[in-house]
Amino acid sequence: MRLRALLENDDLGLRLLGGEDELDRAVRGVMTTDLRDPSRYLSGGELVLSGLAWRHAPEDSEPFVRILAAAGVAGLAAGTAELGPVPEDLVTACARHRLPLFSVTEAVAFATITEHVVRQVSTERAGDLAAVVDRHRRLMSSGPGGGGPDVVLDLLGSDLDLPAWVLSPTGRQVAGPSEGPALPPAVGARLAGEHLAAVRTGRRTPHRVTADGTTYSLFPVRGNGSADPRETVLSDWLLAVAADTGDWPAERLDLLQGVTQLIAVERDRRDAARTVRRRLAREVLELVQTGAPPAEIAARLRVAAPVLLPGLGTAPHWQVVVARVEWQPSGPAAGGTELDGGAIAQSLLEEVLVGPGAEGSDHIAVAHLDGEAVALVPLPACADEDCGDPAGSSASATGLDTAGLLAIVRDPMERGLADDGRLTLGVSAAVHSAEGLRGALEEARHARRVAAARPGAVSAAGHEELASHVLLLPFVPDDVRRAFTARLLDPLREYDSKHRAELVPTLEAFLSADGSWTRCAARLHLHVNTLRYRVSRIEQLTGRDLSRLEDKLDFFLALRMS
Repeated sequence: MRLRALLENDDLGLRLLGGEDELDRAVRGVMTTDLRDPSRYLSGGELVLSGLAWRHAPEDSEPFVRILAAAGVAGLAAGTAELGPVPEDLVTACARHRLPLFSVTEAVAFATITEHVVRQVSTERAGDLAAVVDRHRRLMSSGPGGGGPDVVLDLLGSDLDLPAWVLSPTGRQVAGPSEGPALPPAVGARLAGEHLAAVRTGRRTPHRVTADGTTYSLFPVRGNGSADPRETVLSDWLLAVAADTGDWPAERLDLLQGVTQLIAVERDRRDAARTVRRRLAREVLELVQTGAPPAEIAARLRVAAPVLLPGLGTAPHWQVVVARVEWQPSGPAAGGTELDGGAIAQSLLEEVLVGPGAEGSDHIAVAHLDGEAVALVPLPACADEDCGDPAGSSASATGLDTAGLLAIVRDPMERGLADDGRLTLGVSAAVHSAEGLRGALEEARHARRVAAARPGAVSAAGHEELASHVLLLPFVPDDVRRAFTARLLDPLREYDSKHRAELVPTLEAFLSADGSWTRCAARLHLHVNTLRYRVSRIEQLTGRDLSRLEDKLDFFLALRMS
């Protein structure tokens, strides 16, 4: 929309006071202000409406107009209802800075002009967006090389000034504009979590979220979708647009839905590209499970390595990650429908374990077997001195960190799982031979079972926990755990509640100090004789002897299980 069109509309009550040669300027928005310096709220192309309350003296006009001109506004419309005719000093300042100046008759409210401009601009921008969508569709018509998510996001940013990003279910940036800052990881994770929660509760799209002072509108990117959102909610991408679409016309929202469909095509292409990696992973894992000779497994790995790690050698380290997604059959989304948790976990791992960037770093391979997803994660080969024992059980410095993996997935995944789903993960140590791969698979599976015995919708365990008593504790039946801990600790708790003797904290400190009287007394800020009295009281109440290793171990396990 041009300034000239506003002037020609008699209903708007505008009269031109200067700048006739600039009437072809485009109007991209409208702003009403009486601030002396409104620059922070201007982005260029606005028609500024002002009642001139900022003007107290003739010399105020020049700096105000200079600020508007520097911000690139389309023009200034001054109201006459409050202060009367537009002062000559303002007309002179606008002429000096080549800023079109209008007066607004007192019979027309600023709201009338604002509503007209917003309506016209929204309609035109919807047409511009349609052109962007059509332009990208033509780019894609020549095949995968013709475009991708980054291309359409660049078009949205450059043509429509709409910053947008494609995010994975955990908030990882899949694609973004080539110019401008990346979306902060914390914001991406927040948007992903809010999106998953909205999808699970059935809220209408787009979902609007405010993070760090910016409002984002979130659109799901769905490929070959399912009637049951639980099948894809943990792996679907989303389009995050830095704009509040709450007042957008339906036509423009439909066009952004068209953008998500274009991105979904790219998503489907990437899924198709994973087919080879999935097949290789399944072949390797079937060989491992059936006890094939290490030489045969190694030969298959040599075939797989160039596909999974192009340019990084043919003898990488490998880690195994096992995941299971379980849904309650009576979940609210599907009325009792059984879902293939292995396939769901496969898609999820492919999104979670992919490295930063685009397809070039997408080298993990995931198969699903027996209701579980199993990922083969290749790691760059290490130097010989760093490779650990020849059986291939060493951890690699570049391997997956269980705590880091859990930190990435927990918050957004818990929102996507809602009240009827559960995700458990197990991570093996890194191995550098075919002989070690079978052990890594079993290690990851055992770790996942440890994670499954823990509470929470999302849980993970790593190989480092399998050499500890924590491997055994989760599998002790609840009634046995309660009886064991009650027999040892209840007498101490009852005594503490009556006498405030702090026997249980003393016991914990004594065991953590490995039975050292001096270290324990120093840690508790007690005299050694006081500590000896408390330990003696613990032994009297429980009938145990804390000088015996067996009794120390029983107390230690009781404290860990309580």
